[in-house]
Amino acid sequence: MKGIPMQTGVLRVLRATSASWWRHKELRRTGQTELAQRLERETVSRNLGYLRQAETLPNAHVIFGDGGTFVQLGWTTVSTFAPIERFPLAALAVARGTPFIDIRPVNNVIAFANLPRVTRDGSVDPEPWGPGRAVSLTTYIDMVEELGARIVNDPRASRPA
Repeated sequence: MKGIPMQTGVLRVLRATSASWWRHKELRRTGQTELAQRLERETVSRNLGYLRQAETLPNAHVIFGDGGTFVQLGWTTVSTFAPIERFPLAALAVARGTPFIDIRPVNNVIAFANLPRVTRDGSVDPEPWGPGRAVSLTTYIDMVEELGARIVNDPRASRPA
């Protein structure tokens, strides 16, 4: 599905999500319809940008755990305390092929907290130890999977053996 232009269904979901946001509803209720519509268009446009980044950035991924859902897009993170089912942007990214890491099965929180971060720009850290260490997404997935995480849209499946 990567590389396919945004479909009408994606736009419908993003528009409906934006229109249902409490601030936009309140603006409509108070008669500020034009402002609400402008803000909704800006939100949809921003979220389309996030979806495009999720498809093109080498280390983009979605993480879901008890603390919420996080869409990691290199230098940008979009998050919510809600489960992925209530975060349409993350659900759309996963449906369009972005790797998804479910960390709810991970029991060893200390080991998880001590994992290195995923590199933001796709480069490999020559010294992946100490504070601020970073590894590729595939290496990170190897590490988190050993702790019990569940992986969907695994990018390792597409690499040569």
